[in-house]
Amino acid sequence: MTAWSYSSINTFKQCPKKYYHLKVAKDVKDVSSSAMYYGNEVHRAAEHYVKKGTPIPTKFKFIKKTLDSLNNIQGEKHCEIRMALAKEDGEYVPTTFFADNVWWRGIADLLIVDDDKAYLVDYKTGKSAKYADTKQLDLLAGATFTHYPEIKSIKSALAYVVSNEFVQKKHTSDMRKSYLTVFDDELERLDSAEENEVWNAIDGPLCAYCPVTKCEHNRK
Repeated sequence: MTAWSYSSINTFKQCPKKYYHLKVAKDVKDVSSSAMYYGNEVHRAAEHYVKKGTPIPTKFKFIKKTLDSLNNIQGEKHCEIRMALAKEDGEYVPTTFFADNVWWRGIADLLIVDDDKAYLVDYKTGKSAKYADTKQLDLLAGATFTHYPEIKSIKSALAYVVSNEFVQKKHTSDMRKSYLTVFDDELERLDSAEENEVWNAIDGPLCAYCPVTKCEHNRK
């Protein structure tokens, strides 16, 4: 199976045909929207402020209070840290981001390690936390426990920096494997699609923004 990530499995859930063209055939590129560009800018500003103390651009000053509270947490801070896992004999093991055996890839916006405990934060620039999905935190927590076996507990959060909302979750190392299986049903369907080479299109409201213009459901 092709190495997957939280974003790629959500693309597959949204539409297998879109996933096929973006991730398998790679004959279509997903053009960045203004919202994606804005989100990337916020992430860069946050990373540089926490890592180097670089002043936050005036248009993003609203994130300073949140970042200051995170900076005050004791521990070694890792910004935009890449983590990857492989599966060997049914076990999850650390590997490098572009290794031949990589099974899953993910990037934690901020990881703070303090002895046997840690804090995980993923910045969100959406206007509301109404549709927050904590499965992303589960994956990152499971990967952190795998890469840092000395860590026993993690406090994680989706930080909605625009609406100033925190969606929080607690993770413990004894549940590590369960955190890495939260998308097993979707991965089984993805395996089946790859094996049978069947990538059915799904009609939905996001079809109007889809880069796969040759799809019968595309409404551009």
